Amino acid sequence: MRRRTLLYGAMAAPLLAACSGQSDDGKQSGGRTTLSYGVWDVAQVPGLQKVIDAFEKKNPGISVRMELTPWSSYWTTLKTSMRGGTAPDVFWMNAVNLQLYAAGGVLEPLSGHIKSDATPVDRHPEALVQIYAYQGTQYGIPKDFDTIGLWYNKALFDKAGIKYPDATWTWDDVRDAAAELTNPRQRVHGMAAEMDRQGQLYPAVFGAGGYVLRDGKSGFGDERSIEGLRYWTDMIDRGWSPPQSAMVESKGRNRYWSEKTAMYYDLSAMAGQMYAVPALKDHGGVAVLPKGRERATVIHGLANVISAKSRKKEAAWKFVHFMAGREAAEIQASAGATLSSYEGTQDAWFKSMPEFDLKNFVDMLEYAVPYPSSKNTAVWENLQYPLLGAAFSGKGGIESAARTLGEQMDRALKEERA
Repeated sequence: MRRRTLLYGAMAAPLLAACSGQSDDGKQSGGRTTLSYGVWDVAQVPGLQKVIDAFEKKNPGISVRMELTPWSSYWTTLKTSMRGGTAPDVFWMNAVNLQLYAAGGVLEPLSGHIKSDATPVDRHPEALVQIYAYQGTQYGIPKDFDTIGLWYNKALFDKAGIKYPDATWTWDDVRDAAAELTNPRQRVHGMAAEMDRQGQLYPAVFGAGGYVLRDGKSGFGDERSIEGLRYWTDMIDRGWSPPQSAMVESKGRNRYWSEKTAMYYDLSAMAGQMYAVPALKDHGGVAVLPKGRERATVIHGLANVISAKSRKKEAAWKFVHFMAGREAAEIQASAGATLSSYEGTQDAWFKSMPEFDLKNFVDMLEYAVPYPSSKNTAVWENLQYPLLGAAFSGKGGIESAARTLGEQMDRALKEERA
């Protein structure tokens, strides 16, 4: 309780003007308003600058200055800047932190703005929009999204004489292919079954018909959730996937890039990095996730939010409203760094990497499950690694580990409601 109170208190601290020489309405001398925009992905900066240029052309009285902070220090820097009065006027938000920040009173409610300006929120995936609402109020508007696909190495499939994955594949097909593709002598594994929450762990749970979080309770103890986890750890136990202990030195993504793994579940957001690897650009492929008991993938994406204490809210809203529209989405998509969430603007992204069948990521929207989150998501997510780690290292015991995780997660969820 004390930890939560201190955190909320720190986040709700008054935010002072970040720039000197401003009037009370946030305008600088000369009547021009400069917004600060907090982001973390350097790969998106060129495309974002083009969006900003287009916005400034339409709004000559407003300029936008990007503040790039690496992911590794983004959230720490953001909290520090809130306490020190230098927080960005507009900044990126993710699902893990949305409820925490909204409940802390540091985000500007956007529902009224959306209604008055008819912001086209309905043109973004509904499941994604839901992530950025809290207690019936919208606090963020998506700018991009990602789903999870099955990436595969065509050269390794050809060598093994196996048909490429497609929309007809089931979990059984993946398991059979992983067994045939695994070559201990060449140190090649068929699948990298990693304990990565968004890319691997959650899709396995949802594909089994289980759930991670529902009505404020954990789903890890549910038998279908355990079935999904068992499917994943079974490949490790059989030697078709490297154990979690091996992933410490070389993560599953790196193993796929270095062609030591033939298949890997990964984000659409990684397409650009895949494309930058010559071998993968030449013979990499991606398919929709295979069907388990159900068809499922995970949808996530970034949203733009406004600081509740910004002194430039009118200008900040104009920028966020512009970012939510078609023009900004098309500019962003053409840059190729991310998949715009505005409906019908993804073609430019597809064409930027024609060697990959990137449309599969959009086709999965119809059964995409929102990334699970609560007010203190990080608290219970951080329980997953120590509790499931042994089972993902080829030591068995996923059933008891999952049930223990469910019990401890329920306690954490109960605490956050106290």
